[in-house]
Amino acid sequence: MKRKIYLFLMVFFSVITFAQKTVSGKITDEDGVAIPSASVTIEEPGKDAILAYGITNSKGEYKVSFISSESNVDLKVKAFNQRPLTKQITNSDQTLTFKLQSEATEIKEVQLKTKMITSRGDTIAYDLKAFDNKSDRTLADIMKKIPGIEVKTDGTILYQGNAINKFYVEGKDLMEGGYGTITNSLPKDAVAKLEVLENHQPVKMLQGKIPSDAAAINIKLKKAVTMTGRGEVGAGFGDPWLWNLKLTPMFFSKKQQWVVNYKTNNMGEQVENEGNILAFGSSWEGRRGNASQNNWLGVENAAVPNLPVKRYLFNNVHYLSANYLTNIDSKKEWELKANANYTNNVVERESNSITRDFQQGTQYNTRFLNNFYTDKLKGELIFTKNAKKGFFKNTTTFSQFWNGDRAFAERNDRIGYRSGNESLQSPTSSFQNSLSTIIPWKEKMVNLKSYINYQDDRQTLEISPANYLQLPYKNLVKDTITNINFASGSRALQDFRIRTLDTSHSANISFTTKGWTFTPEVGIDFSTDRLNTNFQGTAIPNPLIPGDIPLNFNDASYENDLKFTEITPRASVTANYKSDAWNVWASFPVNFNNIKAEDAFRNVSKTLNKTTFTPNIFAQYGFASFFKASINGNISNNFGDIQTAYAGYVLTSPSGFNVMNPKNPIPQTNTKSGGARLEYRNPLNNLFFNVGYRISDTKNNLLASSAVNDLGFSVVEYIESENKRSNNSYYAEIGKYFPKFKTNASVTFNDTTSKSQSRRNNEDINTKNDANSLGFKFNNTYFSWMSVDFNFTKTWNKQSNGIISNDLGKTENYSHNLNVFFYPLENHTVGFYWDQINSNLGDTKLNNGFFDVSYQFSWSAKKVDFELKWMNIADKKVFERISVGDATITQTTMQLRPSQVMLAVKFNFK
Repeated sequence: MKRKIYLFLMVFFSVITFAQKTVSGKITDEDGVAIPSASVTIEEPGKDAILAYGITNSKGEYKVSFISSESNVDLKVKAFNQRPLTKQITNSDQTLTFKLQSEATEIKEVQLKTKMITSRGDTIAYDLKAFDNKSDRTLADIMKKIPGIEVKTDGTILYQGNAINKFYVEGKDLMEGGYGTITNSLPKDAVAKLEVLENHQPVKMLQGKIPSDAAAINIKLKKAVTMTGRGEVGAGFGDPWLWNLKLTPMFFSKKQQWVVNYKTNNMGEQVENEGNILAFGSSWEGRRGNASQNNWLGVENAAVPNLPVKRYLFNNVHYLSANYLTNIDSKKEWELKANANYTNNVVERESNSITRDFQQGTQYNTRFLNNFYTDKLKGELIFTKNAKKGFFKNTTTFSQFWNGDRAFAERNDRIGYRSGNESLQSPTSSFQNSLSTIIPWKEKMVNLKSYINYQDDRQTLEISPANYLQLPYKNLVKDTITNINFASGSRALQDFRIRTLDTSHSANISFTTKGWTFTPEVGIDFSTDRLNTNFQGTAIPNPLIPGDIPLNFNDASYENDLKFTEITPRASVTANYKSDAWNVWASFPVNFNNIKAEDAFRNVSKTLNKTTFTPNIFAQYGFASFFKASINGNISNNFGDIQTAYAGYVLTSPSGFNVMNPKNPIPQTNTKSGGARLEYRNPLNNLFFNVGYRISDTKNNLLASSAVNDLGFSVVEYIESENKRSNNSYYAEIGKYFPKFKTNASVTFNDTTSKSQSRRNNEDINTKNDANSLGFKFNNTYFSWMSVDFNFTKTWNKQSNGIISNDLGKTENYSHNLNVFFYPLENHTVGFYWDQINSNLGDTKLNNGFFDVSYQFSWSAKKVDFELKWMNIADKKVFERISVGDATITQTTMQLRPSQVMLAVKFNFK
């Protein structure tokens, strides 16, 4: 492995340094007056390909770096009302000054022709007309075809393989990271350009001082005041009757923006996650995140297939959201944003599984039927000032959940057949407030940040009848292991509550000298969790064991009253450097960790006091106009949380009680990671690629082991034994747009090797996993009568640990998505869709294909589409999958949506 790393780094840095040359100088007219905005390009003689380019500044100065194996290159200079100049120069570092001769430009005819991709500084602009086809209607439809940009299934937008940090419309961040609503519903006809803002620092005070390696996206609209949006009304044949309604009006102006979104359907389309935060901005803006529940308890869940959600989701969803932004001062520096969303959703799910345990030599069958009920509300109020001379941002968020899960479970194992009903109620209240302000102080900047989060989670798990549990325990009379004999017809009830208070406060001061910005910071983090649990059940003597003494669930062993507190004072120094070529960021924090866990009735009393140093370094170098090379490395520490400290039995699931040994020390995890990356993005020839390497090494001081205690229950114990997890990954992506053929194509590859250590049934297990994946994406709109979208992913995985070996540990998966659209007549579209998912495990091969067809008529004058779509033509009702565990192989059959026909009317708001 070290040899691989050395070889990669040697090649990586040789690319950076080999034959890189820089030409700089000044461009003037005949009178010696500087010429701004003149273009300077470097080309190889006899080849129609630009190696690098530059634009002169207001002083007429230019600087161009390039790489070429030729001994000579051509330098070309062009400027308005000046005679173009071409000069062959040697392939070496040099300074050249040129005087251009005046030459009036006589324009006989003016034709406006927009380039599909243009670049200026750190901004790359895409003309969406170059990438769309006749079947595209929204921004999301086109973005999937743009070179260098990828849209994942959850809506996250990646640029050069990394998630964007901001999504703007006309420079305003209305959605605050939850941009899925806009990308899915903004009509393509309203968009003039899509801009990628590379190395984007969203805080204006920090631009040019605190660098960023992330990119942002800005949408430029055709009109200064835009009223637009997208709507759809659909109904279909199925069991039951199907519906689909989408209404998303939008308004954008210089002072105000708003988006209202209501979507409901029962035909398998997942819309409730559109408001999820996908872009998190800068840490200088404070803290943001998606509100989530502390789910300790759970019913048994049916499995879901690795298919597009629309193939298997039995839903009944209503999702309503509203986002509003307005400027509240005359200078348009202060913004008020109000966001809210509400979700009501019911999901049905079913699966059947056969599991073989090679270590125990057993086999068992399971069947689960689920109903998941989601009922949640979120509101957010944001005040922001983002100006060159001041920054302020306060975000207040309230979230409320009233969720509930239901399950009917059937099992047939060594005990025999049994069935049970499971119910989980899980209400949660959450309040967050994040404040960050940057105040200029002479030549310095003072940043104050405060974050407060309070969350109250309650869960109640009910199992009926209680005897479904079949929990083993040690009978003290006969000294044998038997199952708990619950009273006939009784139920088991697990109550759970955790209250969490999490705060973080910090202050820093930044000052700049010689291009460097230094930021010393002090802060303190405080969090406390209070856990209360109680189990209720009625056990009676086992009639097969004379003198049996049943368990007493009123004992304190089945309760928890645990307080877990973390106090971490911290100090750090951050250094930043930004120049035309370099982008450097380094942080050197020292954390004083103090952790305490207490539960007197269950003999929990443990503390940890430890000082940690967790440096984080990133450096990026741009060269030859189109290349960026970067390296990064960091060290992080993680300590056990409340889930590693409780000592009272908790029925976390119907599979049994979980508990921690009160003598367990607090876990400590140290992770070292690093990586190197090379990027190339050339908008002149529409070529983008990136290649990189990632490595991580994690050390734990404890090894988790499941053991049986004196009562026969499974107890998680930690053995003081250092164990490691390592991960090595190579990845590459290349994409190019071919204008002549109206084709966008990209290829991705990933190779990952991971090693880990674990313990099962008191046996140490060393697991090695080798995974490879290959992906390909292809879009073509060359023919006026047809367009094609195709992508596939092929993965290979090999797992070995001494238990699973040979072909049993080898799996292969292949999936593709093909969409072909035919345009036989004007305003008529016929679509064909093919999803294929194949999986292999040894001699077992599972192939699953799905086919859809559609017909669409477009009323061009009104911008209305009428669509008739037949989904799952073959009426495939189940999906099969094979999965491999440490010592098990499971074959699962999952229920799918049947064949269905939908008629929809789709339209734009203006």
